[in-house]
Amino acid sequence: MAFFSRDRVQLVLGAATAAAITAGALMVSTANATPPGNAAPAFTEVNTAGKPISLADFKGKTIILEWTNDGCPFVQKHYNSKNMQKAQGAATADGVVWLSVISSKPGSQGHADGARADKLTADRGAMPTHVLLDPDGSMGRAFGAKTTPHMYLITADGKVAYNGAIDSIKSNKVEDVPNAANYVTAALASLKAGKAPDPALTVPYGCDVKY
Repeated sequence: MAFFSRDRVQLVLGAATAAAITAGALMVSTANATPPGNAAPAFTEVNTAGKPISLADFKGKTIILEWTNDGCPFVQKHYNSKNMQKAQGAATADGVVWLSVISSKPGSQGHADGARADKLTADRGAMPTHVLLDPDGSMGRAFGAKTTPHMYLITADGKVAYNGAIDSIKSNKVEDVPNAANYVTAALASLKAGKAPDPALTVPYGCDVKY
């Protein structure tokens, strides 16, 4: 019969409790967000030219969704460092559809009409396939988008493969970008290699989406 000291039992229980708390925090932080493995919610939103863009338009293609708000310092971190533009350029050059989504309601931080969104794209040198305008928040709520940025990766068969943060360092400091693991580019590389992204679900960080 094995005997364990009280300190050893407390250590084991403490580790188990910490793991449970971490898992619980992840579940709470991603509650109501579309989980990996589920079908992506169907959507139709207009782009900056006023053209309706639907999920069905890209059947058979890998899609990245990026929730954005130009007034958010966490978004500014990734654009001022060119981190977002670099990821957009590499993805679209590889045939991936990149959709930047603006769900800020009228009068709130980050709200943009087509002309303002196009100017932002040009001024920042951004390279999304489309910028989608979601002022009523219907698309954001359907996916459970919580922050800007909040990133989703959708497979060619229409399922969510990744949901969460763009990278591993939750700050708004440009100097942290080179030291962070980019979850989105890693997820794309995994899919290209025929593997499931790992991690597939992380806690997004940034400003609240301005619904």
